[in-house]
Amino acid sequence: MSIAARKTWSVPVLVLAVLGLAAISLPFVVSSYRTFQCTLVMIYAIALLGLNILTGYSGQISLGHGAFYAMGAYCTAILMDKLGVPYWATVPLAGAFCLVVGFLFGLPALRLEGLYLALATFALGVAMPQLLKYKALEGWTGGVQGIVILKPEAPAFFANAGLPLDPDQWLYFFTLVSTAVMFILGWNLLRGRVGRALVAIRDQHIAAEAMGVNNALYKSAAFGVSAMYTGVAGALGAIAVQFVAPDSFTIFLSIMLLVGVVIGGLASISGALYGALFIQFVPNIADELSKAAPWAIFGVFMIVFVYLMPTGVAGAARVLLARAGKKRENPAASLNEHTP
Repeated sequence: MSIAARKTWSVPVLVLAVLGLAAISLPFVVSSYRTFQCTLVMIYAIALLGLNILTGYSGQISLGHGAFYAMGAYCTAILMDKLGVPYWATVPLAGAFCLVVGFLFGLPALRLEGLYLALATFALGVAMPQLLKYKALEGWTGGVQGIVILKPEAPAFFANAGLPLDPDQWLYFFTLVSTAVMFILGWNLLRGRVGRALVAIRDQHIAAEAMGVNNALYKSAAFGVSAMYTGVAGALGAIAVQFVAPDSFTIFLSIMLLVGVVIGGLASISGALYGALFIQFVPNIADELSKAAPWAIFGVFMIVFVYLMPTGVAGAARVLLARAGKKRENPAASLNEHTP
């Protein structure tokens, strides 16, 4: 391997190592509430990555992904409360359930594009809270009262090893591992043949089909995989919050997920994390700045972000890194630019 190639690889590896150490040490240096907030950030990041697969990469707009988040949350709550399934086993089961539902929902949605597909998914997001309150399902969903579940305790192994973890710290690490797995899977999926096919369908679906891409299959699969990611996030969210109720999954949740995707950056894996930070912390900041009109402040933040970073935070970060790289490669040219 050449020296230039070694330098190219050493920078991202070093950054990942630093971020990994920071993520591991974080729950030991912040309060339980901040640990809980960081757990929610990772949960939202998984959901946003799923929505980005659908909207950013395949070009299908969804305004109803809060419904899949609710499905994942209720699947975990019902399995834990009614059937006694271990919490860790409910997460993949919730993801599998949402994968099937999302794929099936994507089949009839193949006839819809653009705003029409957005309206169809919007209808799903609006209807989901009412379906969860339906009397015939109250025995499973708990109706308007919802379901309360217990927060899992850390395995005894850690206490025996001299590293006792409280429930918030353990859930943080459990979510951290789940997030890492989901992002690695997403990276491998989107950087390969499937990702290229989705981008081709998004940019020019007629040309993609002429090149042999099965548009119907890939669009339905994208819907299913996107729903699976969101369902996994919903399952982790239910475990973290310890409570699910229909009014927790209104259409506002779907809109906030779409906001996070746009702010973080469309067709960007890292943008899911930036968007999650935005939708978790910016509303709290807006509430601290104005108790009377917090959502007005939140709207101002959104306008500023979209105006200053039209390609999202991830896009702005790429531009800054590219400029910094050019200056390092050719410092003389950078100096000439600033010389009168």
